[in-house]
Parts: sequence; structure tokens; C-alpha cells
Amino acid sequence: MPKIFSKLSKNALKRAVYFILLAVIIISAVCVTCFNTESVGAEDEKISFTLWQIDSFEGGKGSRATYLQNLADDYSKENNCYVTVTALSSEAARLNIQNGTIPDIISYGAGIYGIEGIISGGKSFYTWAHGGYCFITLDSSADFRDISDKNTIVNCGTENLSEVAALFCGIENAYFDLPAGAYVKLINGKYKYLLGTQRDVYRLKTRGVAFNVKPVTVFNDLYQNISVTTACKNLSRSNGLVNYIIENGDLTKLGLMGENKIYGDEMSIMEGLEYDYKLISPVSSGTKEQISVSVKNSDIKTLKTLLI
Repeated sequence: MPKIFSKLSKNALKRAVYFILLAVIIISAVCVTCFNTESVGAEDEKISFTLWQIDSFEGGKGSRATYLQNLADDYSKENNCYVTVTALSSEAARLNIQNGTIPDIISYGAGIYGIEGIISGGKSFYTWAHGGYCFITLDSSADFRDISDKNTIVNCGTENLSEVAALFCGIENAYFDLPAGAYVKLINGKYKYLLGTQRDVYRLKTRGVAFNVKPVTVFNDLYQNISVTTACKNLSRSNGLVNYIIENGDLTKLGLMGENKIYGDEMSIMEGLEYDYKLISPVSSGTKEQISVSVKNSDIKTLKTLLI
């Protein structure tokens, strides 16, 4: 009887050891698998960014939202992230912000109000492109010395301050018209001069007519800025995207300008200019109203204090 018991005990012990070793192997394999899965997941996890593009002034050509999306796609391939670019009006952007919807990054024109509260501190914005005002004429003999509010029409633009440009140029009483209307009136010969922008240069280039251009250097607010917002959770990669846009873009695709000269045609005269007064940054609604009142009263002195 003792021998039988001893034999059974040895067999039971062997089976117990076998099952214990098997359990240890299985548990170890599961732990290793989970650890590897978590590690791979952490490394391969894609971060998603939202980028709003606000067109507050006319560009030269093409879509700025599409341009930014293409650059963002290139950046995403190298930095394991995903960027969605959405084109919004400034009013739609303000409504979204008021309702608590804030993008990670926002691209906008100078002078836009209602977004200043969501821009991060430090160097809060960077200018990635700009345009400029100019006088244009189809008269090959014109020397621009006879510009007046009688023979000049002003492209009133969208949300840019064309009325400030007109005031500084001494033609605040000229006729203002929507972009297409102002262009057509110049073409039809109703006005000798047009106070327009780089967009009008491209309109005329597309039409294939001869024209002369004189840049306006007394004022400019046609700056396209970009900022990381307070809602962004990954500043490293978002700031990387901002730098990528500034350093790797080809602004000839948009008919806009940057720090370096890039044109060899009619646009070259618009490059590398210094401006007497500028509005580059976003503003408060109060400052925007002050600018409007100053323009209405032709108060250049006050207006200059609101600009840089």
C-alpha cells in the first residue's frame, strides 16, 4: 500500500509541475505579446490635426486651402500624423470658436478679429505669404502722376483694408467696387487706373492684355499668417508643420509673395518692398472698429497709431 501511494504521489507531482511550467510559459507569452503590442501601438499611433484656412483677402491664383493640404500631406508622411485642412470664412470661424470648436492650427489674414484669444503665447503667429496693393493701368503712356479719385476705381476686396490704402494714397473719395466689377470697369476704359492687388495682376495676365503696374508702399495688410492654437495637444509636431509650410512651399502656385524673390514677370515689381505702415497681426473687435472710424473720419493721425 505505501508503494502504491508513493507511485501515485510521484505521478501527481510530475503532472502538477508540468501544468505549472505550462502556465508560466503561456502567461509569459501573453505578457510579451501585450508589451510588444503596446510598444508598437505607441510608436505607430497617428496624431490628427485640424487646420483652418481663412481667406480674408484675394490671393493671386489657386486655392490656399488645397495648397496647405498638399504641404500637410507631405509633412504627414514623414511625421506620422494626419492633417485635415478646412476652408472657412472669418464669420464661420468666429461662430465655431464661440461654440467651443477650436482647430489645432489656424491660417488667417491680418486684421481678422475674434481669434486672438485662441492663439498660443510666445511668437504667436508667423507670416507664410503676403500680397500687396498696386495701381494698374492699361494706358501704356501713363506715368501714374495724374492719379486722382476721379480717374481711379478701387477694388474693395473682401475683408482687407482697401479703404485704408485709398486714404493713404489720397483717393479716399474714389469709387469702390467689388473685385470683378472694378476689373471690368478698368478693362472697359471707364477708369484710367485701378487700385487693386496682385489678384488683378493675374486677372490681366490671364486676359493677355498689356498693362503697367505701380506698387503701393505706403500701406499693406495683405498678410497670410499661421498660428498654433491653445487647443493643440502636440506642440512639437504642430510647430513642425508650421515650419514645414514656411520653408517648403512654392508661392508661385498661389501668386503670392514671401521673403525671397521668386518672380521674373510682372509680379517681380511687387516683391522685396518696404511699407510705411502695416497691419500684420490679428486684432480685437475694438481695434477693428477704431480703424473703421478713423477711415470714415479721414483721421490719418489716429490711424497711424493703430498700425505699425
